[in-house]
Amino acid sequence: MNRRTVLEATLLGTAFGASGGTAPVAAAEHARSPYVTARDGTKLFVQDWGSGHPVLLLSAWTFDASSWGSQIAALDAKGFRCIAPDRRGHGRSEMPSSGYDLDTLTDDVAAVIEARDLRDITLVGFSMGTAEAVNYLGRYGSDRIARLVLVAPTTPFLLKTEDNPDAVPKAMIEADNSAVARDFAKWIAANEAPFFTPDTPEITRTWIREMMLSVPLPVALACRKAIAFADLRAAAARIDRPTLILHGDKDASAPLPLTGAKTAKLIKGSKLIVYEGAPHPLPLTHSERLIADMLAFMGA
Repeated sequence: MNRRTVLEATLLGTAFGASGGTAPVAAAEHARSPYVTARDGTKLFVQDWGSGHPVLLLSAWTFDASSWGSQIAALDAKGFRCIAPDRRGHGRSEMPSSGYDLDTLTDDVAAVIEARDLRDITLVGFSMGTAEAVNYLGRYGSDRIARLVLVAPTTPFLLKTEDNPDAVPKAMIEADNSAVARDFAKWIAANEAPFFTPDTPEITRTWIREMMLSVPLPVALACRKAIAFADLRAAAARIDRPTLILHGDKDASAPLPLTGAKTAKLIKGSKLIVYEGAPHPLPLTHSERLIADMLAFMGA
């Protein structure tokens, strides 16, 4: 039984127990379809738990929504509604042969928001999900968004250019993508040590490796290119919602000076909290602190 199954069983069991044995009727009255249809017809699998103010959780590159399990459980217990889609080509969403550019992926986010008629949203992005979140605000505006949380962001612009000199050279990005294309499993193994903390359990490492490798290589590469070449500086500078940025100072995947620090300078009034000694996957390695910081921000 994987962590997603455990989470689903726990939440469903809690709902049934609280209803005094009449849950089948109540559940039928309030059931939400697990799928949302994107504009091009792609069916997106969406976890949708609880009620109250909505928190929309966008996942990292090659991660699916099950990676948010601990946060969903904690936020649901605090009375929030948690909505977490699997990106197209990931998890239980459909896998079309196209649509992995950032604008289409952002349109998928908009489709989820509109299909569920979400408003007053706390929009939370982790890693690649931060690019989708910032791009959503740039393309669709902030009418439905109350606040923004960026966890280990890959924004605002990773590619080195004349007006972005302290960034990653294109040749380095292309070489890394070529290594992924040659042997994705080998690339994951080579980059695993700095990705986690030394005390991250092997079962967690195995779970993440398997999750990443379950994404077809063409999808993984297309999404990786979408992140690397996305210039979101203008979109970030226009954000007009309270923004919290959480970033580890030992993040080897999205180094703080290149990403979180730059993003914080662009978003007026944003708050940057640096986790000392923390790597990239904060929802996995620093879950309790992450939840506490999110709850404090949402309650402010």
